[in-house]
Amino acid sequence: MGNSETFPVKEKVVTLEKNKPDVNQVNQDAASKPQKKTKAKNSKLLPLEEEGDQLSNNGVAAFALKAKVVYPINQKFRPLADGASNPSLHENYKRTRLPNQIFEDFAESSMESMSQGEKEDGSSSTTIHSNTSLDRFYERMFPRVNSFPEVLQCNGCDVKLCLYSLCLQNLPLLDTELRQEQYTMFVQILRINLTDLLQEKKIDRELYTHIISSQEAELEELEQTYRTRLMSKKTSHGKGTESQTMEDIERREREYSDHLIRNLEGFWKQIESVHQLLHDKAKCSYDEAERIMMNVMLKMIAVENILCDSQEELVMEIQEKMIRWEHMTKVVESLKYQIQEESECRLNAVSKTLEQLTIKKKLTVKQKERHLTELFKDFWEEVSRYNKDCYQQMKALIAEHMRHRNKLIEILQKKQKEERLSFLTRAEGTVDADHFITEYHKLLEDQRELQGALEDEEDCKAIDTVAELCQELYTGASQRFEKMVKKLCLQTLPENTSLTLGECESMKHELRDNLSTELEKAENERKTKIKLFQEMLLQEKQLWAKEQVRSSALDRYVCETQQQVVQGVLIRLSGLSEDSNKFALQRHKFLLKSVLRTLALRNIAMATLTQMRMSRKIVIVQELKEQHALEKCKWHLQDEEQWQTQKEMEAHILEEANKLEEETWQARSDFQQQLLLDLTDANNGIQQHMERTIGQMLIHRAQQEAAKTMMEDNGEFKERLVEAAVESVYITSNSVNKLVQGYNQNIEQILKDHEKEKSKQLKAIKENASKLRSNHKLSKIKPKKLPEPSSSYDLHQRLISEQKQMLEKFRLFQQIRLDSLRQKKSVLHLLEGQLENKMKDAEQEFIAELASMARIRLTDNNSSVNRNVHSEPLGKIPSMKKLK
Repeated sequence: MGNSETFPVKEKVVTLEKNKPDVNQVNQDAASKPQKKTKAKNSKLLPLEEEGDQLSNNGVAAFALKAKVVYPINQKFRPLADGASNPSLHENYKRTRLPNQIFEDFAESSMESMSQGEKEDGSSSTTIHSNTSLDRFYERMFPRVNSFPEVLQCNGCDVKLCLYSLCLQNLPLLDTELRQEQYTMFVQILRINLTDLLQEKKIDRELYTHIISSQEAELEELEQTYRTRLMSKKTSHGKGTESQTMEDIERREREYSDHLIRNLEGFWKQIESVHQLLHDKAKCSYDEAERIMMNVMLKMIAVENILCDSQEELVMEIQEKMIRWEHMTKVVESLKYQIQEESECRLNAVSKTLEQLTIKKKLTVKQKERHLTELFKDFWEEVSRYNKDCYQQMKALIAEHMRHRNKLIEILQKKQKEERLSFLTRAEGTVDADHFITEYHKLLEDQRELQGALEDEEDCKAIDTVAELCQELYTGASQRFEKMVKKLCLQTLPENTSLTLGECESMKHELRDNLSTELEKAENERKTKIKLFQEMLLQEKQLWAKEQVRSSALDRYVCETQQQVVQGVLIRLSGLSEDSNKFALQRHKFLLKSVLRTLALRNIAMATLTQMRMSRKIVIVQELKEQHALEKCKWHLQDEEQWQTQKEMEAHILEEANKLEEETWQARSDFQQQLLLDLTDANNGIQQHMERTIGQMLIHRAQQEAAKTMMEDNGEFKERLVEAAVESVYITSNSVNKLVQGYNQNIEQILKDHEKEKSKQLKAIKENASKLRSNHKLSKIKPKKLPEPSSSYDLHQRLISEQKQMLEKFRLFQQIRLDSLRQKKSVLHLLEGQLENKMKDAEQEFIAELASMARIRLTDNNSSVNRNVHSEPLGKIPSMKKLK
């Protein structure tokens, strides 16, 4: 869902705003333009009920007392409890602020408050992020939400944390969906392979059903155990169902990672047990069971490839949806804030108009401030009533909407479950695994898309409902504001001053002009904030894109290095057949892909946790940028003092941004260490699994070789030949000695030639490897002298660069050495084969000469026996001494 999803909200708000007074037409696009009021976040919705109750029966004195507390000390207009005032509105006019806003004039006090905000807790009226320590930030409770509409009830800094927590909740749900898809496809692929055995009469229907049902039951038990472990952790650490802390979230993510690795290992062990099950229960030979498992592994690798692509797309959708949610919450925040903005503009317009009357001596300063104070109180009570009504009615609307939404999703999920079961029932007789994988994945993708569309539609309905509520309340409050101002102009002032009715009418028109000016200023500020907010959203999109690139790069690196390690191990073993080597590589590839797919989600979760941890600093920097941009728009013609202040502000913003970047990097590094630990644990599990697999292959290979040796150990022909030669009258002692001496000389010459050729070949290989190393050293460019590191980040980057260079050099030399060993093995294998053939030929020639000398005929059957004898070393020739 792109920007078009917010169109219903825009259209609804624009339609409703047609009922607003003419003086407010500038605000018609307020609902469609995201805004961020920098210092009003903490008091928008949280204190609604309290403020409404406090003001219900309070008098002017209590209100003025509260006003005196919240006004900044440097504000020019400050009504006091005793009715006195500071008559200085004619000097450097400043806007009148509402008490439920955070007061601060950036040009005069922002630099001091921001510089001291980190040192003094609660010393200034900045946001909660700037006056809360990191420890308090970790312990701070914020709402636990399960869907986006619930976020609309949140306010200020809670919104960002709730959106990130929603993202963290969606990632495990996505992992569970893909894992269930993987389990279902595994059972179906196994069923297809067992169907072949069933058709070949190698297993019966009962055994076939038993194997499939046992696999389904074990997978269900594995998943149930996983869910039980998660639920037990949630209940043991939970602090209630309505709130949570950052500490809770980070602990839950660490525990979730541990359970995830254990669940993966359980699935691997189940796949490993299938091979033994085929060998024991189905009475398949080892080679046949290996062939079946090879087919299963190839299909499961294809499944993993599909799941990896699907997961990457779904993660991107989650991230884009979170950014859309953030935009929608800004729309709602803008709607809830517009009444405060209008009240501020109206108060400023009235203040300007009354100031002109004071200058003209038609109104005393005391009268002006008394009227402003009374109007201020009325506006303040109206805004508080608006906030209270908005909060209560919005809560009720969202609760009703959530009941309807949950009911729709429950109906849809039930229907989709029936659809999946029907598809699997029809697919039980299929024999094409590729077709099943494609069709079943397409079915699940369609179902996910349908549910996502339903949730997006319900989100839009929630936004529309809230927008209608806010706009309805706003219209009523705006009309009451108009009545208050009209009463002041046409009733209060004529009764308490010497102003004529005509002068009051003229003042009313002047007041309308001043209001238009104030609204124009507010609109310009809104546009500036919109621009900064859009830049922030763009930075978030770039951040998630970078995380995807990093995750893909990590997957490629780990996959390549681990595959090289396994290939090197198999090459060094050299006792396995080509099929066994291929099977081991494919099994390792499947294990590695399943781990990397899971850890890709963990990487996104780590990036999300980093943003949550740094949200306090991010808001501070964002607020500084907003306030600087607003002040820069005001200063068209800067004097020396304003120019210097702007430079100080820019330097302060740059300093805070650099701190944010360094702390973000440090936080990301901490979470990256957790991810590397997860990868190490998973890699150890893969290593243990592969050790068992390769060990079983080696044991089977050794058993095969032993059986083959026993079958080929046939010395019957040699014994009959020796007996016949001893009994023959044609053989003499001298002739036998001459024959044996010639054979021994022939063998010695063969061995001498073999050693000579062996030395020559090995020398050539060694010289080639040395030449490659020398060429690499000569081709290396002398590294440039790097400047001294200016920060811990630069030092770390430099160390990483040097480490990469050393690892690359080590990897290259290891590759050269490995290639050299591979060539050496190939040459030795070839020379060994040549030697064996020459030895066999010499033995064949000796036996033929001996048989000819003894007048023994070599039949075809004997020749076949001779071929068996030839494979045996000629260690029994010394027994020819019996001929003497």
